[in-house]
Amino acid sequence: MKTLIVHAHPEPRSLNSALKDLAVSTLENAGHQVQVSDLYAMDWKAAADAADYGPAASHPLRVARDSGRAFDTGTLTPDVLAEQEKLLWADTVILQFPLWWYTMPAILKGWVDRVYTYHFAYGVGEHSDTRYGDRFGEGTLAGRRAMLSVTAGGPESHYSARGINGPMDDLLFPIHHGVLYHPGMEVLPPFVLYGADRMTDEDFPDAAKAWEQRLLTLDSTEPIAFRPQNHGDYEIPSLHLKEGLEPAGRTGFGLHVRA
Repeated sequence: MKTLIVHAHPEPRSLNSALKDLAVSTLENAGHQVQVSDLYAMDWKAAADAADYGPAASHPLRVARDSGRAFDTGTLTPDVLAEQEKLLWADTVILQFPLWWYTMPAILKGWVDRVYTYHFAYGVGEHSDTRYGDRFGEGTLAGRRAMLSVTAGGPESHYSARGINGPMDDLLFPIHHGVLYHPGMEVLPPFVLYGADRMTDEDFPDAAKAWEQRLLTLDSTEPIAFRPQNHGDYEIPSLHLKEGLEPAGRTGFGLHVRA
């Protein structure tokens, strides 16, 4: 197995960095190949702009169209091309990050904004009366698995169905469904460590053991059962879920997960 870990924490001695290091050692000791994109260590440029697209950039800038033209002509900047090549190399992608203000850190969002160019991560496939492009279960990154490893400062009860922060599955849905499933990857249930700000050195071995177990069972873990876009569950082109397919009483994000 070939695994890409995209790591987003500024402190090398942080819990997130420790989880990243443990993932590398655990996977390599099990005979797997690992690459790490440590975004802060790389001084990753987070803002997408005309400089990313070189001569393909238009005036005024049109990010989707221009990024696709730069991808097609091979004129994307070397740092973006390198990350796209890592994604194509990988069998499994792990995003390691702290939950900051209910989402991923800006540097990681910037990695997505810049690396997920048009004609690479979206804007691919056939558009017709029966298909709306290759996405949500199909696409460039189909055949790969992806998982989030996330730390949250608050206790787990804050992220429960009635918790003040909302259910963790809802908070992570835009990343799971939009960032990972949209370009075709199967999405595994996340690994979440709650109460990260209060975790002590004495607590870490239990967390490490749980993380090792998840890493060593990546191949056998069942992915989240998101509905494929083009396999009959959605009306096209409205992309509304067909009537009667939803489990009784289910609404919101949960509609897009098969029972």
